[in-house]
Amino acid sequence: MTGYPTSIGSSDESTIRVLGQDLAEDLMGQVGFGELAFWLVAMRRPEPGELRVFEAVLVALADHGLTPSAIAARLTLTGAPESVQGALAAGLLGGGSRFLGVTEDAGRFLAAALERARTDGGALPTTDEGWDDLARDAVGRQRAAGLLVPGLGHNVHKAGDPRTPVLLQIAADEGVLGPHLRLFEAVGRVHAEVLGRTLPLNGAGACGAALCDLGFPVEILRGFALLARAAGLLGHLAEEMRRPIGLDVYEHVDRAADYLPPGSGGG
Repeated sequence: MTGYPTSIGSSDESTIRVLGQDLAEDLMGQVGFGELAFWLVAMRRPEPGELRVFEAVLVALADHGLTPSAIAARLTLTGAPESVQGALAAGLLGGGSRFLGVTEDAGRFLAAALERARTDGGALPTTDEGWDDLARDAVGRQRAAGLLVPGLGHNVHKAGDPRTPVLLQIAADEGVLGPHLRLFEAVGRVHAEVLGRTLPLNGAGACGAALCDLGFPVEILRGFALLARAAGLLGHLAEEMRRPIGLDVYEHVDRAADYLPPGSGGG
């Protein structure tokens, strides 16, 4: 091996190049951060409609209040106020199967169902009825395996996640409502007859479907969720510096702690 190949960026004494562009001359003031993030991962510049959907995804995932990730970030800053990087990292490390990771899980679930359809029949549905049949099969497989359907349900928005219809409409308006979002919509229509209960299509799942329709591989989807949430966490940390609550949260939990001796049934 004679070198370490990269197409992302390079620099010398007088220039910085990113994606083959001169950073100072070609990108600064001319390319937004969302567009650059898309470009860095896809290795292509997004079309205007794609960029609108992509940035809508980032906005949708940026914050959801005092979630575990936000609390972790704030409490870390409480204990180490000199370590903004540690506090931000603490919040991001909580992006897993229950929070933020749903974006990846839903994308993976939908992509697998579409791949089965292509393998079995060679073509994807062209009607709502066809998408509904595909969705029934996908949801039925999850139920048979004893698994949850990623993208269904929300602990707060039990009657409907307000982000989902907006993202679907933006994708439709921009002509980038592709097979993953079509299948996701169909899951919303048919899951109740398979599962016996009605659940909302959550925003994280819609974001995963949208990112897949933009051409991103499922393995990178959680990274975009974390990129978006980093902005929200930074906002929480700035607020924690201005108007701290971390110490109150700690003291409240400490006062509410109920010590149980080992072997008493609590541990």
